[in-house]
Amino acid sequence: MLDVSLLKATKIVPVVVLDDAADAIPLARALVAGGLKLIEVTFRTSAATESIARISTEVPEAIAGAGTVINAEQVASAKAAGAKFLVSPGLLPEVITAANAAGLPIFPGVVTGSEIMQALALGVKVVKFFPAEVAGGVKMIKALAGPFPQLRFIPTGGVNETNLADYLSVSAVIAVGGTWMVDKKLIADKAWDRITELTRQAVASAKASVNPK
Repeated sequence: MLDVSLLKATKIVPVVVLDDAADAIPLARALVAGGLKLIEVTFRTSAATESIARISTEVPEAIAGAGTVINAEQVASAKAAGAKFLVSPGLLPEVITAANAAGLPIFPGVVTGSEIMQALALGVKVVKFFPAEVAGGVKMIKALAGPFPQLRFIPTGGVNETNLADYLSVSAVIAVGGTWMVDKKLIADKAWDRITELTRQAVASAKASVNPK
């Protein structure tokens, strides 16, 4: 089970797409070496379940979660593989119910007040704001945070090294999700040292974002 306080501490969740489960362990080790323990492995490829299982078994210092979870069957698969948290691109009550039954925290995707109200009614306290940049970015999060001060956001989608500080400067943002340090080409090239370097830079930038607005 993911302790939400870890989100506050690390501030960044790398969003990983793995085509080959053989890359899971070296990638996880590269991220951990760079300072990020949380790893969201998306259910966009057939390698996702095995990748989560390998990370959970072979890299115990990492905390693997499942992303792009869109149905109850994927919740079950993620749980069986050892996932410690779930992330969804949208909000579907049956997925949240399945996650709760599995004892896994889930961060559903929202972009509107109505979706936030539904999330709150389902007991969700942390949501994924997706796609962040397309949906209004920092300004939109600030606007939504006004009527929903009890909610915390993980903006994902278009978040990168150039706007990371802007997002993390917002007090309602608990962490961000991003792909720039785990770009698919870097993974395909097995550029593990480069991934570690980019991760260290991201962690340093996140730690420097200490002035909530």
